[in-house]
Amino acid sequence: MPLAVCATPIGNLDDVTLRVLAELREADLVLCEDTRRTRILLDRHGIRARLESYHRHNEAARTAEALAQLDQGVRVALVSDAGLPGVNDPGARLIAAALEAGFPVTVLPGASAVETALVASGLVGERYQFLGYLPRRAAQLESLARELSAWPHAAVAFDSPRRLGVSLAALACAMPERPAAVCRELTKRFEEVAYGTLHELAERFAGGARGEVTVVLGAVLPAEGAEVASREALEVVAELVAEGIPRRRAADLVARLTGASTNALYRGSL
Repeated sequence: MPLAVCATPIGNLDDVTLRVLAELREADLVLCEDTRRTRILLDRHGIRARLESYHRHNEAARTAEALAQLDQGVRVALVSDAGLPGVNDPGARLIAAALEAGFPVTVLPGASAVETALVASGLVGERYQFLGYLPRRAAQLESLARELSAWPHAAVAFDSPRRLGVSLAALACAMPERPAAVCRELTKRFEEVAYGTLHELAERFAGGARGEVTVVLGAVLPAEGAEVASREALEVVAELVAEGIPRRRAADLVARLTGASTNALYRGSL
């Protein structure tokens, strides 16, 4: 039997797809991040199913058990608390193990906090970067902020509502005028999308927020006449990175030798 990977709503329980409901009705076993939260979804749609927990604290043992169940012909569905398992949620380990063991994997798509936030923010472009959860440690957060200051496209991240003010302040320190949006409680009753620059949003949410939070950084259009790194200089940066030198350090070294912009070299080498 195939392993069925099922997307679940990110907030509103009616956002579940008909295919996911049908699969959960037919499943012999549903592996879920939190059995209590999944039970709420199933009860809402009148589904009775055998539930077992599958989370980061037991995924090694549960993966082995799930593979044995699949081998016996048991119909197994995998869900997380919200969204698609394996994307910043437990599930990637089981999916990889099932594929390696030769079991087919069927993905039933559905709601996505990343794409919902991108569209709601109005900042979506042709490219974006998904960052997962923003780092908790100050040094890592500052390093990410410096990296993002050289990333000209949109970026999306999750964050703890309690740490939101600290995170936005760190991002604003590196790029205060960058357009951004804080999307809170998406698809739920108290949904809110706040727009502004990172500096403005850092002030607004200095005390944190409530509920599930997704942060979107908008794309940065290059200023007219902005420097563009030469192909030769970019090739040298690439060679230094290949030798193990950090990209920012390599860009800085080449900039000193050529007079090119460090940021242009960094962005162009990504």
